[in-house]
Order: sequence, then structure tokens, then C-alpha cells
Amino acid sequence: MEATFITEEHEMFRESLKRMLDKEAYPYYDKWEKEKKIPREFWLKLGESGFLLPWADEKYGGLELDFSYSAILTEELEKVGVGLASGVCLHSDIVSPYIHSHGTEEQKQKWLPKSVTGEFISAVAMTEPGAGSDLAGIRTTARKEGDFYILNGEKTFITNGLNADYVIVVCKTDTKAEPAYRGISLLVVEKGTQGFKRGKSLDKIGMHSSDTCELIFEDAKVPIENLLGEEGKGFYYLMEQLQQERLVVALQVQVEAEEMLEITIDYVKERKAFGSRIADFQNTQFKLAEMATEIDLGRTYINSLISKHIRGDDIVKEVSMAKWWISEMAKRVASECLQLHGGYGYIEEYEIARRYRDIAVTSIYAGTTEIMKGIIAKKILTEE
Repeated sequence: MEATFITEEHEMFRESLKRMLDKEAYPYYDKWEKEKKIPREFWLKLGESGFLLPWADEKYGGLELDFSYSAILTEELEKVGVGLASGVCLHSDIVSPYIHSHGTEEQKQKWLPKSVTGEFISAVAMTEPGAGSDLAGIRTTARKEGDFYILNGEKTFITNGLNADYVIVVCKTDTKAEPAYRGISLLVVEKGTQGFKRGKSLDKIGMHSSDTCELIFEDAKVPIENLLGEEGKGFYYLMEQLQQERLVVALQVQVEAEEMLEITIDYVKERKAFGSRIADFQNTQFKLAEMATEIDLGRTYINSLISKHIRGDDIVKEVSMAKWWISEMAKRVASECLQLHGGYGYIEEYEIARRYRDIAVTSIYAGTTEIMKGIIAKKILTEE
């Protein structure tokens, strides 16, 4: 389904991005997967070409474009691979908007311009070894001491954690607040901060080129001017941004499903068994028809949500629906596509193997399928 928000300017933006990726990303992606990192040089090239934070104000170096351009960026990066898209999209459309929405002018001038150029890479640290979806249960604390917050705690599963120049850390500045989420604040911790350490790089099943690690804060001294927004408002800031975060993830997974189907269609047209193309078997045709139908339904829905999000609608329920259903659908597609590849699907030389590995976590991060269903049910039961 063609998105209604796509104009000639969008297509020009997409073509420019595709040319850049054809030259600077596709030829090197397998190498990045093996090295388990995206080189900083590539981030700088993205920034130089205007493909980071395209929504940012011109005074910070941005293009002042709406979310539709971020959607195009997400789609084209995802076609290269989720390991690339996850880190760049997190930086560009999940972390940086916190600075834009809640930062002081001084904070914006400090962090946004270099985030636009790719000189700065950002991360957000929510998850802890003992607290994932339950943000109110985090144990990382920050207490005021003179001109600093003294930050203590551990974070895990942090995308961009190893390379981040600044990290937005979710912590408790009031451990006695009732309910507990009212004590949550956001602190921006910069590279080189005393007491801030990077833990080990986590060895994941998939998404190998996306750096993911643990972060450790041992009496880390964070200047009080690095408080983002107001004390005790962190939970509310997180909730405000989750609509866009989950929409980005749902779009990423939708593209993954589309790519897996496309490469499988190409494969079954070429591969032969028992004297016939695999594409000529009725079972293959039925499987392709089923996947194509679900994928088309997902695309239609996600495009409608992007339009509503650009308009500023409150679509928390609908985004939650998209996030869980499309991620589960994509896992089914991955399994069917691998099966249609036969034994070759289990060989790393074939792209489906990587995408099969990459897709598993998408129903977990940015809110599990179970959390999404809980949000949907709560919205349904409280709607008048």
C-alpha cells in the first residue's frame, strides 16, 4: 500500500538516502556484522548527508522535517539490516527527542548539533538486571551532593552503550516517593564522567552489528545541570515518547517481514526440487499467499498510524496493537521463509539466516508482547 503522506520531496529524500547506503553501507554490512560494530565514520557520513535528526530545528543543524522523513530513514536503514537501523533510529528518533522536548536551551545547544552531525552518538538507559518492563522497580539512584548528582546502579541491554557520547539514564532521585514512579528522573551522563564505566559487550543471538552492553555507575558525579526537565517527572517524559518509540519499532519489524518475503520469493523461483521450481509447488504458493496477506495488512495499518502520528493524534493503543501484532507476524514469516529455503536457510551465507536470528528479540524490546496487550486492554476497558 502506498502511503498517503509520500510526496515527490519524500521520494527525492529516499533516492538520495538509497544512493548513500548503496555506496557506504551495503558493501560493508557483512563486515560490520562480523566485527560487531558500526564504524563512527559511517555515522559521520550519515550526518554529513543530513540523515540524522532530520526533524531538528535549523538552528541545531537539522532540516525541520516531519516524522514522515524519519519513517523513510527507518525503512531504508532496515533494508540494509536491523543491526544498523536499531542504533541509528534509536539515536535519531528515540533518544534525541528527549533532549529536544525537555532540555533547556543550553542543553539543546550542547548536545543536539553534534547529534545531527554524527559526532555524538546517544543512548537511553532504562533496563536493569532486575527491572525490565517494570520501570517503577528500577534501583539506580541519584542523590544531590553540592553541584552534582551522585549516581549509583547498573543498566543492561543498552543499545549504543559502548559508543555513546551521552546516555540518558533513568534513575530514582526520590526513593521514598509513593507511588514509586513519581521519584523517577532523567540524567544525561556524558562520556568521561567520573564513576561511569562501560560493562562487557553482550554476545547476542542476532543484531550483531548493533552494539549492546552493560553500563555501571559507581558514585558517578553528574553535574546538576545535566538533569533533563524536572526532578520526579522522568516517568511522564518516558511515557510521552513511547508512542513514537514503539511506532519506529513496529515500522522496523514491518520492513523486516517485507524483506524476508522478497528474498524468499526470489529464492523459490530459482531453486528446483523433484524437477520443478519450489515456487510451482502448491504448498509454497499457499505459504507465500498467507505471508503476503499478513504483510500487506501490517503495511496498511502502519502507514495509517504514521499519518496519525504526524498529525499529532494520541494513538498509544493503536501503536501498541501494531507493535505486538507485527512483531509476532514477522517471527512467523521468518520461520516460514527459513523453511522454504530448506537446508540453505540454515547457512549464514544466505540472508534469511541473519534476518531469522535478528527478528526474535523484536517482540521483547520496546515493550514485550504481553506488556502491549496489557496497555491495549487497559485502554479498551477505560474508554467511554
